[in-house]
Amino acid sequence: MRRIEKFTFGVGDRFAHQAEAQLRALAQINEQGVEVIPVWNKSNREHLTIGSEPQTTRSAADAAVGNLGWSKAHYVDADHINLSTVDRFLDSSDFFTLDVADAIGKPCSESDIAAFMSANANLVGTHNIEGIPEPVEITRETMEATANKFLGAVLSAAEIYRYILDKKGAEEFITEVSMDETDSPQTPSELLIILAALAQHKVPLQTVAPKFTGRFNKGVDYVGDVVQFEREFSDDLAVIAFAVKEFGLPDTLKLSVHSGSDKFSIYEPIRRCLAKTGAGLHIKTAGTNWLEEIIGLAEAGGEGLEMAKDVYAKAYEKRAALCEPYATVIDIDESKLPSPEEVNGWSSEKYVATVRHIQSDENFNPSVRQLLHVGYKIAAMAGDDYLNLLKKYEDIVGKNVTENLYDRHLKPLFLGSA
Repeated sequence: MRRIEKFTFGVGDRFAHQAEAQLRALAQINEQGVEVIPVWNKSNREHLTIGSEPQTTRSAADAAVGNLGWSKAHYVDADHINLSTVDRFLDSSDFFTLDVADAIGKPCSESDIAAFMSANANLVGTHNIEGIPEPVEITRETMEATANKFLGAVLSAAEIYRYILDKKGAEEFITEVSMDETDSPQTPSELLIILAALAQHKVPLQTVAPKFTGRFNKGVDYVGDVVQFEREFSDDLAVIAFAVKEFGLPDTLKLSVHSGSDKFSIYEPIRRCLAKTGAGLHIKTAGTNWLEEIIGLAEAGGEGLEMAKDVYAKAYEKRAALCEPYATVIDIDESKLPSPEEVNGWSSEKYVATVRHIQSDENFNPSVRQLLHVGYKIAAMAGDDYLNLLKKYEDIVGKNVTENLYDRHLKPLFLGSA
């Protein structure tokens, strides 16, 4: 089994042009004495939208590593794959996020439930878990209810894992299991039962993405009770540490926070929990990089600004279709969306201030930012016209990408200052 490092940071690069700019941000945090390892992640849906192949992500990452002389590890994540999509990622990926959302809540056979209950009978009872004030009580009824909801997802994860194992070999990849696509956060007892099931079915996961309270909307800050989030995050860290010892799971197992980009209000709670426990973290920044490309083009002015305005106009026109696949992870107030005609009259400074995620700026508009976030398909449709502008304005675009990752993400998370 390839062992994951303590802190890993998932960086999305939808058009495969910003790997060097992203890696510069990672180099900066490493120079501050905190080892954070890059994981380039791109989902099958994003590849289909862009019209790219997984190898493009690998090639861009490897080129950046070579050009910048990066000597630490780096990974390429087959993000949110299942059995129907994994094949195209096998050659280029060494990190696999197993997406079992479709199997959550689907009933298992009575024999599967019975086998789980028998193999994990010792879970019934009271568990005193360091870091959780109250004892964790698990009854037989709790186990059965949790198995009925999550065991199908565990069996799906095991099937996908074994398939990858057969194709690549155990030493070649890292396994993450995503359990965040469910209706409510897992309780400590539910997470403990899920981890027991994954251990029983010999899935050596090294990161797990549970569900947390609140909304993790694309490209904007966390919406929810920060105190409750910190309590859940702390409890999950405690359950993971307990499960590693009890079930023989990899000692590198750590929490993963999905859609972690721009969740500024929870970075300090996360940092506190990590400092208190010494735990590791994997976090995914998703499409924040794409937004920095648009900001960089707008800041460049000229053709860049015209492209940024055109992307907004077409995204506005097609907003219903663009938003539909992301309905559960965006909250756009259409009354706050300016017309394309209004945006067409904006200066470079006005466009940048509207989209750049500086919440104290009176011009910042989270609805515009979210619409552009899901509007990357518009840039993909522009093809070389868009990509050539990324090359033409590489310096200013790259500066935005690096500063966004380092100043707004890495520093608050690992150094405690924005």
